[in-house]
Amino acid sequence: MMANASSYDAWYRTSRGRWIGETEYRLLYHQMAPRPGETILDVGCGTGYFSRRFAHDGHFVAGLDLDPAVAAFAHASMHPPLPCVVADMTALPFADRSFDCTISVTALCFVADELKALKEIIRVARRRFALGLLNRASLLHLVKRGSTGSYAGARWHNPSAIAAMLSDLPVEDVAVATAIFVPWGGTLAQALERIAPNNLPWGSFIAVSGSITPKT
Repeated sequence: MMANASSYDAWYRTSRGRWIGETEYRLLYHQMAPRPGETILDVGCGTGYFSRRFAHDGHFVAGLDLDPAVAAFAHASMHPPLPCVVADMTALPFADRSFDCTISVTALCFVADELKALKEIIRVARRRFALGLLNRASLLHLVKRGSTGSYAGARWHNPSAIAAMLSDLPVEDVAVATAIFVPWGGTLAQALERIAPNNLPWGSFIAVSGSITPKT
């Protein structure tokens, strides 16, 4: 598993992976808008790519993943090491509002009880949350549906459906945006990405964010 984690993480250092990772990160950062020095929990952190990016921008980040080998890789991928917990995202081992912000990038796509996991992601956040999801209404879905690779078994979301799910939870000011409209990269894809507005519903990557409703 560690070799797989290393190979997966190395994809972010390829030309296409670097572009996709950076584009997704910038959108998530803009959507979540963490304040300087705020704490962030990366739920389902995988190999730690997004954890490292937030830490590089000055935030204290902790990671959580169900796979011990992947969590160990994420832990060792930063200097100083990323604090990383092995746990199920449907039962986060943290008290209510333990972190300023929570983020989860495509991890919900592989959880059977996504509503339970979503409630946990919101429960442990004090101020903001952000989610990265795979878009059913995208070119990527047309190409990758039924894939046996890293997308195997993934749940593809509809932007309006995830917003509707959040309407019953203690959050407000929910915003939905998309990115990566032509997912195979290249000069033309990157040029189109720069001019396509993020309010179009067809990007391969959905970024959903919102504020935690203050307790009364």
